[in-house]
Amino acid sequence: MAALRTDLGIDLGTASILVYVKGKGVVLNEPSVVAIDQNTNKFLAVGEEAKKMLGRTPGNIIAIRPMRDGVISNYQITERMLKYFFTKAMGRSIFKPRVIVCVPSGITEVEKRAVLEASNHAGARKTFLIEEPIAAAIGAGIDITEPTGNMIVDIGGGTTDVAVISLGGIVLSRSVKVAGDECNEAIVRYIRKKHNMMIGERSAEEIKIKVGTAYPREKDISIEVRGRNLLTGLPRNIRIYSSEMLEALEEPVSHIIETVHYVLERTPPELAADIGDSGIVMTGGGALLHGLDKLIMERTGIKARIVDDPVSSVAIGTGKALDWVNLLESEIISSDSIRTNY
Repeated sequence: MAALRTDLGIDLGTASILVYVKGKGVVLNEPSVVAIDQNTNKFLAVGEEAKKMLGRTPGNIIAIRPMRDGVISNYQITERMLKYFFTKAMGRSIFKPRVIVCVPSGITEVEKRAVLEASNHAGARKTFLIEEPIAAAIGAGIDITEPTGNMIVDIGGGTTDVAVISLGGIVLSRSVKVAGDECNEAIVRYIRKKHNMMIGERSAEEIKIKVGTAYPREKDISIEVRGRNLLTGLPRNIRIYSSEMLEALEEPVSHIIETVHYVLERTPPELAADIGDSGIVMTGGGALLHGLDKLIMERTGIKARIVDDPVSSVAIGTGKALDWVNLLESEIISSDSIRTNY
């Protein structure tokens, strides 16, 4: 039987898309990758199946990521991808869903409009936007309505958002296009330069997850990697150690630390004191990089903690914000952190 209206919360990430269905929680977590047949313009695969095709497709098939640096880089593909995920999450539905989509804090009005239009054309009845740091804080269980300063460091695939939140709004924020993807690219560059070997994006991500580190490990661990020798052009196996990853990831990690430092330096004294007491809250898949919390604590002198489910926290926060949709629709309240399309 077809369902009545289902409201959705969408974490439209560069690396993955998470869909929260009201009353059910996070029902989808798939890579934001699409495989398309260029001859027929048909979708061949979406999500996990399409990700397996990255770097392995014949000439007539392309596997692409329509999101880049936290914003839409290919509008038409994003719209079709959203339509696919809406249908997969809801099944058959009599009514179009109301949707809240989270966006990086630093995006432009044009980029916001692109997200709103893509969501509405994909099948949403009405789309609202919420900024990622606000959604991350809600998902982490922080009461953002209190007159207390909280610092959120949300490290995703394309962007890192650092924000100070108080009384339900963002007091100060900075968004930089350095996050998980940049770390992957840094690993590719390092292995090409030091080992004369070319590896793919998926291999770099696997290295980052298994032996990547931002802080010296107690024990130097390693992983075997297969790639193409740039001197001979032949396949080659090498062993990569976590101590090497410390060097490879130094530049992107330093950029993230500098962003945290930048926001802290400009935080009003009262809120800075609150953050000193409560600590820095880390969310997003990038927060799982080994030792990053220790490094932030060492560089700032403020304890940093990773939330229980950093990958899903933004989607969970976006989903919880669905409770406010009726208020937003009737225009009873307005918020700087949640914007609508009317």
